[in-house]
Amino acid sequence: MALNGRIAVIGLGSPIMCDDAVGLRVSETIDALDMDEVDCFQEAIGGLDILPVIHGYSHAIVVDAIQTGEYGPGTVLLFRESDFDEVITDAATHDVNLPTAIKIGRKMDPEIMPETISFVAVEVQDIKTVTETMTPEVEAAVDSAKAAVLHLIETARGA
Repeated sequence: MALNGRIAVIGLGSPIMCDDAVGLRVSETIDALDMDEVDCFQEAIGGLDILPVIHGYSHAIVVDAIQTGEYGPGTVLLFRESDFDEVITDAATHDVNLPTAIKIGRKMDPEIMPETISFVAVEVQDIKTVTETMTPEVEAAVDSAKAAVLHLIETARGA
C-alpha cells in the first residue's frame, strides 16, 4: 500500500467533556472548508487506535487538547513528532500514549505511516466537567487553532 498523497486532519477529544472537545471542533471547521486532498476526522480515541486512522496518508495533523499548566487557556501550540521523544515509553500496548503509538506504527508498518505527523494542541482549562460547552478562552482559540492547521496543510502540500 503506497501513501495516498492526501492529508488527514484528526481532531481528538470528547464532545461532552468541556474543553476536551476543542480538537473535534477544529477538525469540523477544517472539514467545512471542503478542501481538496484533505480528509477530516473527529475521534474519541487514543493510543494505538490512531494508527488505522492515519495509515496510508502522506501527512497527518492531529489536533487535541493539552493541559500543561504552563500556558494560559486557549494558547495554541505546535509540535513535531521529535518534540515528544522524551514521553515515549515501553508501556503495555493497551496503555500507550500517542507518541508511543506513532513510534510503534513507524516500526511495525513504516511503509504506510505518514511522511509527516504534526500536532496542534490547545491549552485547556477544564476537561472534567460534563458539558457540551467549552470555556470562553478555549472557544475563542478555535479560530487560531484552525489557522495553525491551515498553515500546516499548506506546509505539507509544499513538502
